[in-house]
Amino acid sequence: MKERQHIQVPHGRRIFEVLQEHSLNKRPPVSEEEKARREAEDEAFDKRCDEIFQRVRPELIQDHYNWAIMIEPNSGNYVIDPNPEVAFQKIRDKHPNARIMEMRLNKTGAVGRV
Repeated sequence: MKERQHIQVPHGRRIFEVLQEHSLNKRPPVSEEEKARREAEDEAFDKRCDEIFQRVRPELIQDHYNWAIMIEPNSGNYVIDPNPEVAFQKIRDKHPNARIMEMRLNKTGAVGRV
């Protein structure tokens, strides 16, 4: 286990600059190409999840309004439950390392309150 190192950040200095000086921030900056790749990957993931959501929402919304739906887009599997933590655990049991999208069975699929 690494031993903690205490560093004082002088007043008026940015913490990230001080950390770089102490070599604690060893990650290289992300290139513009990598940022674009990640953004495209995120958009494709969102699109696949939304396609599944739009397909199953009409049949589920009547009996399960505002239930949580967890979607694993690569397999097309989804799990619904009134408790989002239970739904997440169920999908995680089936797909332990997959990226999961959480939505709600309502008009927009939005999670949370405005």
